[in-house]
Amino acid sequence: MRGRMGRAAVVCAALGVLWWATVRVAWAGVGCADWGCLTPAVGVVVLISLGLLAGSAYALERVGVRPGRRVALAAAGVLVVLRLAAESLPSWPSSVADGVLAGAAFAGAGALAAFVTESGVARRWKVAAGLGVVALLPVALVASLARHGL
Repeated sequence: MRGRMGRAAVVCAALGVLWWATVRVAWAGVGCADWGCLTPAVGVVVLISLGLLAGSAYALERVGVRPGRRVALAAAGVLVVLRLAAESLPSWPSSVADGVLAGAAFAGAGALAAFVTESGVARRWKVAAGLGVVALLPVALVASLARHGL
């Protein structure tokens, strides 16, 4: 199980850094600062994200993390929660730190997804992991409210 989680973490970390880099290039390519560009820019980010999600399922299958589709979808769900929870954190002054953080977040999501999709793991541990991830949202909300107020 540890090997499976490690392989998933490495693949997802690499894809996380790739996602971060392609999104940076896409935002720079759109290169406008008004609201009229928001729709195409977000559309490009969504397309990049969906393409990497599909690619991650294939990559996970290639390194022996099966079923790759389920692990990729579980990792995507964890990443959505992590992204929402990260809204309460201050932004980094360095873009390199953002790239490292993206790789770490993707690696953690991949390892957790490999854990919860493992057939030998007891259901109670899967539920506990899921509840732990979902519990990040109210904690982040409280942290944001404490920092910024209403």
